Amino acid sequence: MKELELKYGCNPNQKPSRIYMEDGSELPVTVLNGKPGYINFLDAFNGWQLVTELKEATGLPAATSFKHVSPAGAAVGIPLSAVEKQIYWVDEAETGELTPLANAYARARGADRMSSYGDFISLSDVCDVATAKLIQHEVSDGIIAPGYEPEALEILKSKKKGNYNVVQIDTSYRPAPIEQKQVYGISFEQGRNELKMDRDFLSNVVTDNTNIPDIAKIDLLIALITLKYTQSNSVCFTKGGQAIGIGAGQQSRIHCTRLAGNKADNWFLRQSPKVLGLQFLDNIGRADRDNAIDNYIGDECLDVLAEGTWQKTFKVKPEELTREEKREWISKMTDVSLGSDAFFPFGDNIERANKSGVKYIAQPGGSIRDDNVLEVCNKYGIAMSFTGIRLFHH
Repeated sequence: MKELELKYGCNPNQKPSRIYMEDGSELPVTVLNGKPGYINFLDAFNGWQLVTELKEATGLPAATSFKHVSPAGAAVGIPLSAVEKQIYWVDEAETGELTPLANAYARARGADRMSSYGDFISLSDVCDVATAKLIQHEVSDGIIAPGYEPEALEILKSKKKGNYNVVQIDTSYRPAPIEQKQVYGISFEQGRNELKMDRDFLSNVVTDNTNIPDIAKIDLLIALITLKYTQSNSVCFTKGGQAIGIGAGQQSRIHCTRLAGNKADNWFLRQSPKVLGLQFLDNIGRADRDNAIDNYIGDECLDVLAEGTWQKTFKVKPEELTREEKREWISKMTDVSLGSDAFFPFGDNIERANKSGVKYIAQPGGSIRDDNVLEVCNKYGIAMSFTGIRLFHH
């Protein structure tokens, strides 16, 4: 297939729409089910690059959950803890024992479940049954992978009344080294960002603390590779083999850090005893549970705790999670890694990162205030690597 006509472009009024190979060659993808749209394919192709590079850098199966051409989550196949299974709604009685790929997707989806609602999934490996059973219960637009086990494919085809988008990509495909796009009828051209990152990429540690353990190096690589496919400006917090907070598309670096840090805080707050102890009504689905938790741990907790309201969601009225309790719980979050797609212009970014337990940082360096940034890192015992490479993505 040399081209694929799409229903419309980014919006219904943008017609005609298609994907095709400009040189007339065959498309490197096959649509196995559904009718993916313009934004679906943007998510799919960016996500596929991300998971391919994550697997290459870490040696582990990888998954990402994309929304509007930025990842909501990305992860590698490290086993889940019992608490992580609980906060990600993983029930092994339904899925069976999780495979490494299933662990990767559960982590990618669980990073920011609110943002992942209606995601497009990318997997580095052939989709297995355990992963398909996880996806089966999530609200999602589609998936791209190098292949599908027969039973997994049938599970996915059954989603969305048979209209779930399932795309298979040819792993032998290699894009041209020069890429083009048009804006306002004007053609832009640049060399593809073929930068490869591995543990050596993190070798220039410039702080007093120079100890970055191997698991933190994996987390930093996840952060940096995730940022490579996140709309800039962007900052990514990672821990335990997954993104836990991504701040995308902000004009201000500190706003990126605050956004990503707040998402990381919410991820950790989901593991607090009061949240784990919430007693939902039996008929409350995952999305409504996620919404209720987001309100409960946020500043608008009375939206779900008010009399006449809580009864619609909970069996027992929850006790309020106070600001002091939230602050105390978040203070227990440690050994978090952080990546930035460009240098930090001020030390305030490090101050904010420290509040969310950041211990390891990778960023390009090169600010005229690097000395201030280093001073704040040293104050908190944070280890920071200067990579020398910016990762802007637009």
